[in-house]
Amino acid sequence: MGVSAKISSKYKISIPKEVCERLGWKPGQECVFVPHGKGVVLMPRLDIDSLRGMAKGADPGGYRDRDDRY
Repeated sequence: MGVSAKISSKYKISIPKEVCERLGWKPGQECVFVPHGKGVVLMPRLDIDSLRGMAKGADPGGYRDRDDRY
């Protein structure tokens, strides 16, 4: 199992330094909690500029548009 941390009485949790260093997370970075089953996935919040170009080379043909719906 990995590194652990405790939830404080104010429902705060500190992410261990080695985890942040391994993932390249910086102090002040925003994160999102995504519920998943009985757990949660913690991910950095991405800004729109970091998403630019991620679908480069994708084929826009064959997508389902509103006209195709019932």
